Amino acid sequence: MRRLLKYINNNVLFKVASLNSASVITRIVAGFLTSKAIALFVGPEGLALIGNLRDFLSSVKSFATLGLYNGVVKYIAQFKENTIELSKTISTVFYLGFISTVLVSFLCYFNADYINTIIFPAYNDYAYVIKIAAIALPFYVLNMFTFSILNGFSKFKILIIINIIGQILGLCVTLLLIYQNRIDGALIAVAIAESLIFLITLVGVINRRSLAPLIKVKRFSLNYVKKLGSYSLMALFSAIVLPMVALAIRTYVIDTIGDEEAGFLEAMNRISKYYLMFVSSLLTLYVLPRLSEIDNVKDFRNEVFGFYKSIIPIFFTGLLVIYLLRGFIVQIVFSSDFQPVEELFLWQLLGDFIKVLSIVIAYQFLAKKMFWHYIITEAFSVAILYATSIYFIDMYGVKGATIAHFVSYVMYYGIILLIFSSSLFGVIPDETLKGDNEEESEDS
Repeated sequence: MRRLLKYINNNVLFKVASLNSASVITRIVAGFLTSKAIALFVGPEGLALIGNLRDFLSSVKSFATLGLYNGVVKYIAQFKENTIELSKTISTVFYLGFISTVLVSFLCYFNADYINTIIFPAYNDYAYVIKIAAIALPFYVLNMFTFSILNGFSKFKILIIINIIGQILGLCVTLLLIYQNRIDGALIAVAIAESLIFLITLVGVINRRSLAPLIKVKRFSLNYVKKLGSYSLMALFSAIVLPMVALAIRTYVIDTIGDEEAGFLEAMNRISKYYLMFVSSLLTLYVLPRLSEIDNVKDFRNEVFGFYKSIIPIFFTGLLVIYLLRGFIVQIVFSSDFQPVEELFLWQLLGDFIKVLSIVIAYQFLAKKMFWHYIITEAFSVAILYATSIYFIDMYGVKGATIAHFVSYVMYYGIILLIFSSSLFGVIPDETLKGDNEEESEDS
């Protein structure tokens, strides 16, 4: 606990008070203004369609990048002083990404009509938006490829600046498109906004031409494909499956209850995403790197319970304030048309609280590359989420989706506690955590 508090005092708060804070605030403000514009010019029904497209494109983008981002950052950071190994890493990722992006773009473009029938209700024809997204996809992948290189070289300042400028550019384009074309403009903005950031990234890295000669076909390495494989599969599973399940649930709401109610659910998800940004940034900045460092049960237990004692009470208090001010929040972020969203807050907030409790521990799967544990628990989580969503939606309407959110994370948390019960509650052994989890790591 002391280590966590010291880290927050010395590092996290410093970052939150500087450019990183500006980046998070920019994202929240951009999200707020976009949500407000959608509420005023599009309405709940349009928000449901936007949510479906966003979830579909999230999965497509993850597949196009092959979930390689974290693996690329790791190996570039490791080999940034070794030109040959660096060249192998960059070349392998570049050509893997090139092949996957071309394949995904072609599939989306030439199957746009079929995709339209899957993600939109039958009376909507937005196949042209799918084609626009397919054309924009390579620029998004190039941007992520560049970001991973900059991150690997620890160029955090330029990354944050690019993110801030990119968010502002995306916001301006989105607001203009929504104002001029309503729902069509909002959907086009979803398709191209993240790809536009590449224009800013290109300006930011134009002077780093020394990296281009490192990309060579002959440096493509099957050995690096294998090394990056576990990172890729773990990232892809969550990045593809979770958005598709969210899309399926929202589509079920549209088909059984209505477009408007699906829009209310998407509005609740957006609000949830905004306040979870603060916790997720802390988890990324501190918890994951720290769990990667520790090698014994005692430190693992101390980190988990230290986080629980110091951060969770603050998080709980914040959720309580959000619940009490839910009417005001809905009115400010959206409009009076979204007043039914207030009924969704209780179960969504409870589910998010349990979600954070479980993720703090589950990050150990990523930190120690416990591949099969990660895949099996994530598969269990999404299967329970979908099954309980259908069940509770049939019983309680759209509120049932938020009840399912809570129930699924309670069950997921129970599984996580069961897996790590000996590390968290048992007698602390002398051997290291690595030895305690040696069997799991070998399975991965």
